[in-house]
Amino acid sequence: MTPLLLMAQDAGESYNVAFTPSDGVLVVLGFTMVLTFMALIMTRRLTPMVALIVVPTIFGLFAGAGLGLGEMIIDAIGSMAPTAALLMFAIMYFGIMIDVGLFDPLIRVITRLLGDDPAKVVVGTALLAGAVSLDGDGSTTFIITTSAMLPIYLRLGMSPVVLTCVAGLMNGTLNIVPWGGPTVRAATALGLQPTDIFVPMLPSLATGLVIALTFAWVLGLGERRRLAGSIDTSRLGATAPGGVLAGPLLVRGAEPKPGAVASLRTGNIVTVRGGRDAVDAASLVDAADTAMADTMLDPNRATLRPRLIWFNLVLTLAVMVLLVLDLFPLAYVFMVGAAIALAVNFPKLKSQADEIVAHAPSIVGVVSMVLAAGVLVGVLGGTGMVTAMASWITSVIPDAMGPFLAVITGILSIPFTFFMSNDAFYFGILPVLAESASHFGIEPVEMARASITGQPVHLQSPLVPAILLLVSLANVNLGDHHKKVLWRACVVSLVMLAVGVLVGVIPFAA
Repeated sequence: MTPLLLMAQDAGESYNVAFTPSDGVLVVLGFTMVLTFMALIMTRRLTPMVALIVVPTIFGLFAGAGLGLGEMIIDAIGSMAPTAALLMFAIMYFGIMIDVGLFDPLIRVITRLLGDDPAKVVVGTALLAGAVSLDGDGSTTFIITTSAMLPIYLRLGMSPVVLTCVAGLMNGTLNIVPWGGPTVRAATALGLQPTDIFVPMLPSLATGLVIALTFAWVLGLGERRRLAGSIDTSRLGATAPGGVLAGPLLVRGAEPKPGAVASLRTGNIVTVRGGRDAVDAASLVDAADTAMADTMLDPNRATLRPRLIWFNLVLTLAVMVLLVLDLFPLAYVFMVGAAIALAVNFPKLKSQADEIVAHAPSIVGVVSMVLAAGVLVGVLGGTGMVTAMASWITSVIPDAMGPFLAVITGILSIPFTFFMSNDAFYFGILPVLAESASHFGIEPVEMARASITGQPVHLQSPLVPAILLLVSLANVNLGDHHKKVLWRACVVSLVMLAVGVLVGVIPFAA
């Protein structure tokens, strides 16, 4: 049983709760809490970090947490600390690689291939996110995709929300690969082999990817129409007087004075110099820009290390191999990688300190949200809400619907893997549903296949640290991301389920 479910099972025993409500009250409180959180961030009433702290705290008190509330939350935060450390040092590592120019050749190739057509840029984003998603790790996918594509979006004046939507869709669709989390969890919970679940779902996966790419093309066409005639291609590497490559301008409509040359940005600041006409850097920084993207916008930045590009490439490949082999904790791999990258590329103490500070905004943004999510997880588990929600959903399905449990499980996987963790769904709800389905002749492997079709929606959940990382790096509001991505993710999930039924790997009725 997972730590989250154990926490819920022991609620009232290991925590100093004020009172224990009935399961019905806990179910109502649990769903209302998640919906309230979603409404607040989608209407932009609160930032995700504030909502993650305030909303669960209030509902936890209504659920009788009492003086045990603090301990519930600290326990949950403790379980999320490795994830926070992973994201912190992963951001730092890839931020360093961006600063020193490791990804610059990739950016140039992508720019040459895609040109300044927003539709092609969005499809290119989808293809890159899909390719990197094959490693099964959402955080790595979003870091690489954002670092490669966000500067192009900013240069063309495109919406970063389109980037997060497309990357989230592709990663969520490919999250069912057998070395990914949900398929392994489903296999473990039901005593199956991951390949027995995944291989028959290949037609569903292929169709889901086609739908996701279609959404990407339509979003790209929308950006093309919105920007029609307003894209200034001269910003893509303009040459300043004297033959100096001035780099792309960061603010549309704000031209630097003659002789002004964009130079290295420090932290979030891009410094522009040019004699008497020197301009305040802050006035030229696009509000949509982010700490990770700034560095690539200046081809003459002082942090470039062209002589070390092969060393940095080998180091990055070594980090990726260690991630796949899973010989060491992922957080430790990125810790060592970041330390080596800093020491070799920035041997001076002050340069190392400057580099760390430069990426502090990105790190603080995502780590604070991950730790704040511990409040939501702690209240869900510590008060018993998640157990009550799991029991309720299995009890409200009438016996007459038993023959359709495989399809019902696929449909339920969409909202429930969004509202709760994969652990809670696959180890708490799926075994109960599979046991019930077995009485109607539905095999456990068929239930497992249906259960993974909700992953495109699950990956958009605020309980998934990777999506918090994505919106932080792109400086996109989580609510804005959800407005654009959720209904599209639901369509992809339903299509994957329908294809599974059509090809016969998921029974429509026993």
